[in-house]
Amino acid sequence: MPKLYLGVDGGGTNCRVRLADENLKTLAEATNGRSNLQLEDGDPAYRSIMDGTRQVFEKAGIDYAETANTYACFGMAGARLISARDEFEARDWPFARVKVYDDIDIARAGAHEGEDGAVIIVGTGSAGLALVGEERHQVGGWGFPVGDQMSGAILGRELARITVEAHDGFFDPTPLTQAVLERLGGDLDTLMDWSFKAEPADFGSLMPLFIEYYEKGDPIARKLMDLQLSYVDAYVSWFKRRGVEKMAVVGGFGRRLNPLFVERYGSFIVDPRSEPLHGAVLLAHQHFANA
Repeated sequence: MPKLYLGVDGGGTNCRVRLADENLKTLAEATNGRSNLQLEDGDPAYRSIMDGTRQVFEKAGIDYAETANTYACFGMAGARLISARDEFEARDWPFARVKVYDDIDIARAGAHEGEDGAVIIVGTGSAGLALVGEERHQVGGWGFPVGDQMSGAILGRELARITVEAHDGFFDPTPLTQAVLERLGGDLDTLMDWSFKAEPADFGSLMPLFIEYYEKGDPIARKLMDLQLSYVDAYVSWFKRRGVEKMAVVGGFGRRLNPLFVERYGSFIVDPRSEPLHGAVLLAHQHFANA
């Protein structure tokens, strides 16, 4: 049987798996749970990929034994460190070969389909990557505790913090902080309890509420949007100093904000030509073309 290719877009909130034939035609797709390599030593990511693999083979009507003829590429959140990628790649996989990339690599591959250009991921986490000639320029992507400046998780954490300050009496609550308080239990005790258990995706889940109240003109939402755009400004300046001429934005939160980016940065912003999941399949095909 001809080679099969499996691409994975492993995000902090969900994991998407795509099976494709040798012509990169999609045969089946599946979506499963969180897949950040830094969570629980990568065990949830492993389970999500394995579950997704079984699902796509079943949907495609292909015997699962054909995983032995399948070449896989994973683009994973939390894979900034080479050691994390190597350890995950060395797990017990059913595939012929596996290559693990940072999620930013598959995002860039999909967005520009081989051409030069930059991409930023603005989702639960955030990161940036550009290719200029043969040079690869990576920035950010260091994870929720110390990085992910542009992410929904970081902005959600800031929103939760400001909500506490408002309801502590540092300043008047706004409709947004009141809505956040109600979402997280109705009082500061329950919000605090929630925060001790919250993971990046939990903070990121506040972003639809943030957008809703931003569009209504809530002053706290406007203040936080200014903070968000200041982080993006820093990434744009960093890329331009390295000769980048165009940048695409991917990630659910980023795509929602894309009109603001176009207004702010003009023609520097381009639409992604393909999604990160297609980038994973492309990289699998490129990496294992001669395998």
